[in-house]
Parts: sequence; C-alpha cells; structure tokens
Amino acid sequence: MGFEHANFNRMETVQNHRELLKGIRERIKDVRVAMMTTVSTDGRLHSRPMSTHEMEDDGTLWFFTKEFSEKVTEISRDNTVSLSYADSSNNTYVAILGEAQIVHDRQKMEQLWSVFLKAWFPQGLDDPQLTLLKVRPLEAEYWDSSSSKMVVGFNILKAVVTGTEYNEGDHGKVNLERQVRQF
Repeated sequence: MGFEHANFNRMETVQNHRELLKGIRERIKDVRVAMMTTVSTDGRLHSRPMSTHEMEDDGTLWFFTKEFSEKVTEISRDNTVSLSYADSSNNTYVAILGEAQIVHDRQKMEQLWSVFLKAWFPQGLDDPQLTLLKVRPLEAEYWDSSSSKMVVGFNILKAVVTGTEYNEGDHGKVNLERQVRQF
C-alpha cells in the first residue's frame, strides 16, 4: 500500500511539473527574443538579447552563441542566468531563472539551424566559433493579463481615480526543478 501511494504521488508530481512547463512554453512560444542576464567577471549583471531556438518538453531552452564570447566567459565562471520574455501586445511577461551550459553538439545544431542565423554566423554550421547554449530552468515567474491594451489602460485609470490598487491579472511563480527522484 505504501509503495503504491508513493508511486501515485510521484506520478502526480511529474504530471504537475509537465503542466507547469506547458504553461510557461505557451506564454513564451511567440516571443522569439529574450533578454539574457549573466553575472560579469566583476560581479555586475550583464544583459543582452538572445534568440530562443527551442524549448523542449523538459523545459530546456536552446540558444546559439559564439564560443569565445563574453557571455560564455561569464557562464564559465557562474552558470546562473536570467531570461526575460515580454509580449506586450498580449500583456504577458515571463522571467526564468536557470543554469546555463555550453554544449558542442553538431547534430543538435543541425536540428535547430535556420538561415536567419547566417547574419551572426556567416560560415553557417561550419563556423568554428559556433556553439550552443543550453539553459535548464529552475524557476519561472509570469504576469499574464488577457485583457486588451484598451481594457488594461481603462483599469489602470479606474484604479487611479478610485484610489484602489490595480489588479494586473494572472501572476504566478513556479519552481521548475525536478523534485522527484527517478526510480
């Protein structure tokens, strides 16, 4: 009886994890560029735009980068990164805290490659500096207001006029680390 109960709870936790990831994926699927923040060598935060090429079912995010870039140096020292996604047309915002890793995987590069990347990597897949950046999400926080900009503007104005606090819509913070041990 105890084993069956533990196994059921494990399955429930895995299912919940998948649903949380699905919700995050839905919120960022149409936002192609994230602001990636790393910790610089002098301890300051350093942000730059990065194009997301894939979010896998397990939440792993993939980016292309140059192997000898400043961000790779920073990630080699401290692999904690923050990704910020903003879809202002839909009033949806997502912040992801994760761990980054440099990955040299030609097959994965071929799978993710698009001609658009030639602007940064003119030699294409044969560019000797081309590498992948893999981010494993640990936490995500989102703000989601399904209202139109006009409705949001009206509600902000209403809050100001009535002296009440503006309700910004759906907001949540989720822990995306796998808390379940594999048996």
